Amino acid sequence: MPKPVDYVPERVVSLVPSITKSLFDIQLDYVLVGITDYCVQPPEALETLPAVGGTKNPDIEKIKSLSPDLVIMNDEENRKEDAEALQAAGIPLWVTGPRTVMEAINLLWEIMEVFQDAEMVPRVRLIEQTMDYVSLAMENERPIKTFVPIWKDPWMTANRDTYMHDVMRLFGMENVFADRDRKFPLAADIGDAEPLPADDPRVADRDVRYPRISLEEIEAAQPELVLLPDEPYVFTEEDAETFYHLDIPAAHLGNIYTISGALLMWHGTHIAYAFTQIPPILAEVRELLKEVDGDE
Repeated sequence: MPKPVDYVPERVVSLVPSITKSLFDIQLDYVLVGITDYCVQPPEALETLPAVGGTKNPDIEKIKSLSPDLVIMNDEENRKEDAEALQAAGIPLWVTGPRTVMEAINLLWEIMEVFQDAEMVPRVRLIEQTMDYVSLAMENERPIKTFVPIWKDPWMTANRDTYMHDVMRLFGMENVFADRDRKFPLAADIGDAEPLPADDPRVADRDVRYPRISLEEIEAAQPELVLLPDEPYVFTEEDAETFYHLDIPAAHLGNIYTISGALLMWHGTHIAYAFTQIPPILAEVRELLKEVDGDE
């Protein structure tokens, strides 16, 4: 993949929280001159960096005032119109968009190459080796049928064309809505109307990766595990009660957990945190499922 710029950037604005965290983790934070309001990790290190607004509503004039020689964006988290405004101002952009764990690790290698700083090569190599180890270990495990919502009212989730799905796959979770595309309009997505045909102009180029679903669909999918993340929607134990009232294996076995959404959705170095925090949950779930499988 060609480099986003043909020089070593020295003044960078990151509009991607996971990239901001990754730059700190691989000791390239010295290039940062601006971040978003949602760049919250590591908290103690961000206090002196200017915030330029949210990921969806950055202050373009403030970004320009920081004189960056590179703005890092993400094709999901940031808006096309903001990218166009920055380009019109002559500011070079790096628009990232990994959809798999491997692509996210490759992005870390690309970042070190762009900034010509290889000090943290051993750390990234360890992340990659751990990914390979986890992948091999999961070959001998039965996939756990898993549901992860990302929103409610209406309920929403992610299909197979997302980074979250690939994280789930890596750890041996079977995304029960992997093949579920978003339908238009909203009433069709939740089963209350007929969907518009694929060739309808109102559907053309619409993102179908994040379907809106009903509780009835969730029940029909029979997930053995429900993970409730704290972003982009903050799910709580109160939300867990909704799922405990469903006739699903996850509810019968008590396999409903609230977790950090960053473990599933932040690409970059944050996958290293997932390697330590997700397996203990899955080990508990697998022990319960082995008991159930043994009874059948």
